[in-house]
Amino acid sequence: MRAGSRGAYGPMATTSMKDLAIALDNRPGALAEMGEALGAAGVSVEGGGAFVVRGQGVAHFLFHDATAARRALEAAGIRVLDERDVVVQQLKQDVPGQLGLLTRRMADAGVNIEVLYSDHANQLILVVDACDKARAVAEEWTREKQ
Repeated sequence: MRAGSRGAYGPMATTSMKDLAIALDNRPGALAEMGEALGAAGVSVEGGGAFVVRGQGVAHFLFHDATAARRALEAAGIRVLDERDVVVQQLKQDVPGQLGLLTRRMADAGVNIEVLYSDHANQLILVVDACDKARAVAEEWTREKQ
């Protein structure tokens, strides 16, 4: 478990990890070029995904060192659209309904979830419009041990 972790099903209350939104061309090799640029710079991807929406490629990836990732991508001519803090939450994978319960609590707290994906440790990564509110929900969720 990484530094800042709070337990098997708890949020990482403080995390240096960041989500980078990355523009990718919608063509064969664009994702490979991104991965090669990061690999050549020694930057590891911790989670994320890539999608094509209305013909434009966009990726959201999680990094421990977002500054190094941004430098590597921009040096390769790949545009970084945004850098955001994340909320990291572990769900009980064997309990149906966890996603609905957690995201309902986020909604009831007025938190808009803009991006959601998993990291390599099967933790839920949330990019939200209100990190403080989302972290408070995550902390309460953990205390209650859903």
